[in-house]
Amino acid sequence: MNYVDGFVLPVPVNNIDEYRRIAQLAGEIWKEHGALEYIECVADDIKSGVHTSFPQSVKLEEGETVVFSWIVYKSREDRDRINDLVMKDPRLADMMSPDAMPFDGKRMIYGGFKMMVQL
Repeated sequence: MNYVDGFVLPVPVNNIDEYRRIAQLAGEIWKEHGALEYIECVADDIKSGVHTSFPQSVKLEEGETVVFSWIVYKSREDRDRINDLVMKDPRLADMMSPDAMPFDGKRMIYGGFKMMVQL
């Protein structure tokens, strides 16, 4: 079964176009190196919850929205190999510095997941 990296992050609404530009390039690079899918979604229907929610998870601030994204790989081994190649890809070097990111990377949540059900 496939393997997935998942991400939830806050992006200032004014930076969505820049984030989309960077995500488009990043997605092309991940796919070139072997990722099966690269998906980026911007919040459309999210609300703050009583105990948990997407806005609470990233400590959403005024003027920000939530981006939810994932990358699909054949396996954990493929993911590790692909991510190693992506992190060394010079096309991402300028975008990977904290100053260049159009969001607060300290509030990004991410992790790797084994697929449990895939229909």
